[in-house]
Amino acid sequence: MAITYDVVRQVARDLYGWSLKKVPDDTLAALADARARETNPTSQRTLDFMQAAARAAEREDRHACSDAGFPTYFVKMGTRLTLDGDIRRAFVDGFADLVATIQPPILKFITHPLTLERSYEGKDMPIVSFDVADGADYMEITCSPKALGSGRWADLKVFSYPTLADIEAYVMECVMEAGSQHCPPVVIGIGIGGSFDNAAKLAKMSTLRRIGTKHADPMVSDMEDRLLAAVNKTGFGPMGTGGDTTALAVHVDYSHGHGFVPVAVCFNCWINRRTTARIHGNGRVERVE
Repeated sequence: MAITYDVVRQVARDLYGWSLKKVPDDTLAALADARARETNPTSQRTLDFMQAAARAAEREDRHACSDAGFPTYFVKMGTRLTLDGDIRRAFVDGFADLVATIQPPILKFITHPLTLERSYEGKDMPIVSFDVADGADYMEITCSPKALGSGRWADLKVFSYPTLADIEAYVMECVMEAGSQHCPPVVIGIGIGGSFDNAAKLAKMSTLRRIGTKHADPMVSDMEDRLLAAVNKTGFGPMGTGGDTTALAVHVDYSHGHGFVPVAVCFNCWINRRTTARIHGNGRVERVE
């Protein structure tokens, strides 16, 4: 049995809609944990409001944020799959279906980078990245819409033979420049090494990791802990209200490369939008997150 255009189109549409209305469970748990640790009264109230807003959005079937961002998908293709139809086109048409049917409606956030004209469609939209899952008999699709608040503050710098201290200092420069403009508490993804484009992808994929998980390499895990503590000592706090909670997590990943070492930093806002589904080879759709 083949995975068809129609199934991918429906899943692409549904994932985007779900991501706008449901704050992930691990993120809600992290917000609750942050509230229990928070010592600033104003920030405590802000974290209470965030949790209440997230629950209300899910309960009332409305958007958790008015900025729907733009459609971004990460796809893992199992090598044991058979495909039927124009799979890349299915993502384009799935997003068009969403625009036509979602309630409440979303605004025109797809922006031409040279003219700044806004629309519901455009060149290379949606952004879809494909990877291969050896031996798998499913297609796994993750949707993570990127909005202006967090997207604006991503950054990348190429070093030559940096030390850990150099890398961590650069990350903190990015954190300080962003301040509270990326709607904290944020999830921070950091990609180190490989090529310019690979470091950026590592950073983005790191934001998709479940909060509470640790990198398998103890050196990287220790870096995550140090950076999370440092970020939360900046005092920006939830939505810039001060306090102890500027980040919910810092996730780092790396690739071997050359003597030049690109380091990429990106942020997910407090809603931490991401939804994942698997389409199995028999056509069954399983929602993973």
